[in-house]
Amino acid sequence: MLRYAIRRVLQLLLVIAVLSVLLFAWLRALPGGPVSALLGDRGTAETRAQLEEALGLDQPIYIQYFNFVGRALSGDFGTSTGVSPGKPAMELFLERFPATMELSLAAIMLALAAAIPLGYMAARRRGGWLDNVGIVGSMIGISIPIFFLAFLLKYLLSIKLGLLPTGGRQSVGIDATRVTGFFVLDGLITREWDAALDSLRHLFLPALALSSIPFAVIFRITRASVLDVMDEDYVRTARSKGLTRRVIRDRHVLRNAMLPVVTTVGLQTGALLSGAVLTETVFAWQGVGQALAIGFERKDFPVLQVVIIAAAMAYVLVNLLVDLSYAVIDPRIRTAQKG
Repeated sequence: MLRYAIRRVLQLLLVIAVLSVLLFAWLRALPGGPVSALLGDRGTAETRAQLEEALGLDQPIYIQYFNFVGRALSGDFGTSTGVSPGKPAMELFLERFPATMELSLAAIMLALAAAIPLGYMAARRRGGWLDNVGIVGSMIGISIPIFFLAFLLKYLLSIKLGLLPTGGRQSVGIDATRVTGFFVLDGLITREWDAALDSLRHLFLPALALSSIPFAVIFRITRASVLDVMDEDYVRTARSKGLTRRVIRDRHVLRNAMLPVVTTVGLQTGALLSGAVLTETVFAWQGVGQALAIGFERKDFPVLQVVIIAAAMAYVLVNLLVDLSYAVIDPRIRTAQKG
């Protein structure tokens, strides 16, 4: 188990190293580059040369890369030029990351709460109305673009019916205490129930929109995996022994069906953490995704660097945790590692 974990960590570090090279090369290949982003149309040839020297862009490309890695390891990605001018990019990222994490966790929790029970029940009643409704619903969920669904939900539930806020993380008039940056959790910790409830109302709609694709994918994987397991000999043997439905479900069906589901959940969670750009933009959710969108628009290279690196690290870390969880779910993996 330990050797497996070490090998996976080394693979993670290799992925991050390759990504850093690609990110470094890609950002410097964009039209204009960092100098144009800082100077705009006001720069002269002299000022451009001075700024290139100050930024080290006049040095050989491999020196620039190692300087970039050294600064990144110390948390220095430069100062924001477009998203929040004058603020260190890392500080801006740390301020906005809890918002994206809160939204992503809420979305994956909504997806799991609905997809796994419905996927199991649909498999148990294969060909029934619930199975057919679930399949059609999952196809709709995976087919509708998130930005369109976000606008649709916002129009129906916020603008038309007035049930939920149209955007933001909390109402302007709420005087809430900030502890962790997770607004709902902060309200619960400080017992400011009005702040927690208000934050939860703001969170529900973007989380619902963002959960559509994870729900569809997890539902279909759960259904297919449960169907496969239910056809196995050991499940039929358990039934012939007279075991209760609950024992068969918990010990034989769900436990063995969860391995592909866990893999899917890990992939979807990583994707949510790194891809909530459209949802955050529609709902004015001040998270990392919104910062990434603004950074692209305004050519804010320091912010782009820290957000892309952090998103990739979140993705590979989530998948590392998924890989390590395999040994807990499937004893055969522990046996293989010992061998």
